[in-house]
Formats: sequence, C-alpha cells, structure tokens
Amino acid sequence: MKLPTEFIRLPVRFEVERLRQEVSAFAESDWRGHPSGHPGNSAIPLITVGGTDNDRVGGAMLPTPHLARCAYIRQILAQFGVVWSRTRLMRLAPGAVVPEHSDINYHWYHRVRIHIPVFTRPEVIFHCGERSVHMAAGEAWIFDNWRAHRVENGSSETRVHLVADTTGNAQFWQLAARATAEPQLVAFDPKATAPVVLERVNVMRVMHPSELDVLVADLRRDLATTTDTPEDRRALARAHALLEAFCHEWRALWTVYGDDASGWSQYETVRDFVRREFDAIDRPIAMRSNNVLLRNVLIARVLNHAVNRPDTAVAEREYVDGRRATSLQL
Repeated sequence: MKLPTEFIRLPVRFEVERLRQEVSAFAESDWRGHPSGHPGNSAIPLITVGGTDNDRVGGAMLPTPHLARCAYIRQILAQFGVVWSRTRLMRLAPGAVVPEHSDINYHWYHRVRIHIPVFTRPEVIFHCGERSVHMAAGEAWIFDNWRAHRVENGSSETRVHLVADTTGNAQFWQLAARATAEPQLVAFDPKATAPVVLERVNVMRVMHPSELDVLVADLRRDLATTTDTPEDRRALARAHALLEAFCHEWRALWTVYGDDASGWSQYETVRDFVRREFDAIDRPIAMRSNNVLLRNVLIARVLNHAVNRPDTAVAEREYVDGRRATSLQL
C-alpha cells in the first residue's frame, strides 16, 4: 500500500520476552522456506487461506495449528481490532537479505503489512525508498511497500518478525496518524478472549468495473517513459488508449453479464486481448514512483485478478497462454 512516508512506527509496543517464549517453542521442522527460494528466508504460517500450509492470499483466511500455540500473538492480533489476511512469523538468517523489490500485486493495493520484531539486532536494517530504519524488538511498524524496499541482516544472529497483512479500519488508521505519540505497552493478559477476525472475501469472480476504473486510473497517473523520443511518446499514448478502452469495454460487459458465469469467456477475451496488446508495445513504460514496468504491474494488479473462475487452475493456464481469438478492436 502507498503511504505518505516510507515508514510509520505505530504508538504501541509489546512484551518482547513473552513473544520470544512463544516463538522459541517452535521446532526447526515448523519453519518452511521462502516461496521464491531466497536463501536464509523462512517462515511459519499463522493465518493462511484455508488454514493450511500455503502462501496464497486469495480465499477465506483461517488460523493454522501454529497460531493455536501462541496465546500472546493471538492477543496482539485481536487488540488491533482489524480484519487479518495472511500472517506469518518470518525469519532471516545471519547475513541473509530480502532482495530489493516492490509489492505490486492486487493484494497490496488496499493492504499494509505490520512488522513486530521478536528477535533482532541493531545491525538488521530495513530500507524503503530513501530511508532506512532498525525496527527494535517489541515495536510495531508499517511501511510503504509500493516503493522499492529490502532488508539486510548484518548481524550474527537470526532475525524473526511477526508480520501480518491487513486493510486496516478507521480505528487503525487513526492509530497510525498518532505515530509520534509515546508507544503504549500491550501486556500479555492470560484472561483475554477477544476474537481474531479474519478475511473471508478478498477475490471477486469478476472485478467490478468501478474497481477496475480505480486501479487503472492509479496506474495512468504514474506512467512515464525512460526516454522522450517520438517512439516513446507514441507508445505511451497507445498505453493510455488501451487502458481507457479496457475500462469502457469492461463496464459495457458488466451491464450485460455482471459476474454471471455466462459472461466469463467474454471478459476473458477482453483481458487476453489487452495482455497481448501490451506485450506488443516495445518501448519501456514504467511507474514513475518505483520504476517497475507498467506491463508487470498491470498483469500482477489487474489482469491476474480480473476474472477468477472457480476452476482456478484452468483459468490461470488459459490466461498464461493468452492466445484466445478475439475480434475486439481497442
């Protein structure tokens, strides 16, 4: 999620020793490697799609058996009063890094990630945009993950953070607005029974045209070319025209089909046509704010989530092939 600044430290803090007790109770076999295979990166899933051992973000969230073992972590999540998406303990080995990247997927347009360090050292540095910070144990931080960011564990000890994704709510964003206030301790209360509220709805069968309009408008405000040749200007104009036509066509289809299954193939035809047309643009068009290529953001944020058939595997395979015939002219 885009934020007005790179980092915001929330005005709350947590009992470090209690957190460390809960994390230390896990066995080495409970940790799983990073889905992208980054060396030295591992995690224990606490809230996932279906409560199983996976890294997905689309689908009803449930607690894993690991979360049931962590009374204080459940209390921490509950006290924020928000709805939680994917939540994990994330570990970074001595000398390991989280490579620089920007989070461009659909999941991140409305969600922010809270970091609560459990085991850390001053040599663990989080870089985001033009700033770098050390997040101290027991603190709570959010950051602008649309900007390029990376983490370096320059210490000889393993770093562990509790990381939890949420859209927040009015109360949460009011808390973030008080970032300069003195952090208040949320101590462990063995009698606490507040529920941890989890996401149930996060993927639509067909993206509503109003949401498509918002996502595309956000992209269009940020477009730039790396150089300013006549070819670049024509490519940029073509990109704008394609995106505008995409939104018009999608809304027209919605007035006929809504998200009914009878219209899915029509939506997919439009989606796949747009994908092919952007594949054919041979000039580098990127986001001015983080330098990520427009094509990559469009695919990750919009096209991959524009239509979500129940038979997801089939839909993904057809989309990747991207060769369905169409007479559509945009």
